[in-house]
Amino acid sequence: MPEAARLLAAYDNELRPAELTRPEPGLRLTTDGPLTRITGGRRGFVAGPPDLGVHGEALASLIARQCAFFAARGEEFEWKTRGHDSPAELPERLLAAGFTAEPTETVLVAPAGAVATSAPPGDGVLVREAHGAGDLLRIATLSAHVFGHDEAAVAADLLARARADTGTTTHVVAEAGGRFVSAARLELVPGTGFAGLWGGATLPAWRGRGLYRALVAHRVGVARARGARHLLVDALPTSRPILERLGFLAITTTTPYSRRPAPSGRGPRGRGEPSPA
Repeated sequence: MPEAARLLAAYDNELRPAELTRPEPGLRLTTDGPLTRITGGRRGFVAGPPDLGVHGEALASLIARQCAFFAARGEEFEWKTRGHDSPAELPERLLAAGFTAEPTETVLVAPAGAVATSAPPGDGVLVREAHGAGDLLRIATLSAHVFGHDEAAVAADLLARARADTGTTTHVVAEAGGRFVSAARLELVPGTGFAGLWGGATLPAWRGRGLYRALVAHRVGVARARGARHLLVDALPTSRPILERLGFLAITTTTPYSRRPAPSGRGPRGRGEPSPA
C-alpha cells in the first residue's frame, strides 16, 4: 500500500473515531445517527465517519436537525468535512442550508520518525516549552495581537484548559528580547498514536525567519519522546510547502462549514446572505 494511502487509513480508522469518542475536558458529546455533536466550547462542532451512509432527502433532514439543535441553543457551530468523504453532495447540501465554507486546509500526516527535529531558530531566539500560568497569559497576549482575539477570553480559555489537562497538551514558544514572538501547541490524542500540531501564532515582524519550522521541529521532538507514531497538521497553503519539506505527506483536505443561528424574527440565512455581525 502506498505510504499516503496507509496514513489516510490510519487517520480514518484510528484518529477520527477517537476525536469523536474522547472529548476534551468540559465538552459534551451527543449523537444523531452517524453524526457526533460536541457542545460546551466556544462554538458547537459536528462531524461524522468517512461515509455518512445517507443521501438525498435523508441527508437534508439530518442537516436540518443539526441546525435546529444549535439554533435552540443560540449557538454557532462548525460541520467539519473531508475531501475524500461520502456522500459527495454534502458540501452543496450544507451551503443550501445556510452554512458558510471556511478556508480549505490540507491534511498532512507523517510518521514521527520521518520528520527532522533540527531547525535552529536563529540568533537571539530561544525556543522552549511554556510553563505555568504566566507563560499562558503571555501566549494570550500574543494571540490577541496576531489574530485580534479578546485577550481576556483567550487567557481564560487557556487557563481553564490547563487546569483540566491530563498531560496531553504542550505549548511551545519562541522568545526574543524577553517577548514571545511565536507560539504553537502539541496535542496528543489519547488512545491513539497521533499527535496534532496546532495553533501557530507569529508576530508579523517575525514571519519568514524560520520560526514556524523551528516550533514544528521542537514539537516533533516532544511527540517522539511521548511515544507518538504519527504527526498531524491541518495546513494552510503558506505552511504546506514547509511541512512537505520536513517529511509530511498530503492525504486529504478538510473544509469547515459554519452556521450562525438566525437573529430573532428572521429565517435561516440563504447562500448569498452575509453572516450577521
